[in-house]
Amino acid sequence: MSVRHALGTRTDFLYGLAYCTTVVTVSDARLMEDVIQQRCLREQFYRRERRSVPAAREFVRTAVTDWGLGARMDDVLLCVSELATNALVHGVPPGRGYRLKLWLHGAGVLRVEVHDSGGGLPSLQEPDGESGRGLLLVAALADKWGVDERDPGKIVWCEFAVSA
Repeated sequence: MSVRHALGTRTDFLYGLAYCTTVVTVSDARLMEDVIQQRCLREQFYRRERRSVPAAREFVRTAVTDWGLGARMDDVLLCVSELATNALVHGVPPGRGYRLKLWLHGAGVLRVEVHDSGGGLPSLQEPDGESGRGLLLVAALADKWGVDERDPGKIVWCEFAVSA
């Protein structure tokens, strides 16, 4: 049995909407180890503008370099470009933005998440189509990828096996 202790609640804003987060501690050693394994998190919010995609790449380049994970840098940066561009073109309503999160799990997994508040879910397109190859690239380069529905919007994510 685990015991969680609430430390307090804080209010944040995501996509211009307020949300509350309850901060907890976990006294179960096994659960605490899981929390510690997700030790590295970086996140950045971007407005709906073209220059956000190169800014997102630079943000990720800095984090991946800081974490000593340069071996997969090209794959990670290309996937970030595709996910950020998709969010910008298809997922972010006017006046809103998107959030980019990076997780480095203790098991040697780098997870990239792009959160947007737009409707609809992305899907893989035909390789010989006129457009829509971004997710095909992500599927080819990342070890895993997927989409999680949220209200509002969605999270499109990809994961890479990495070693420091």
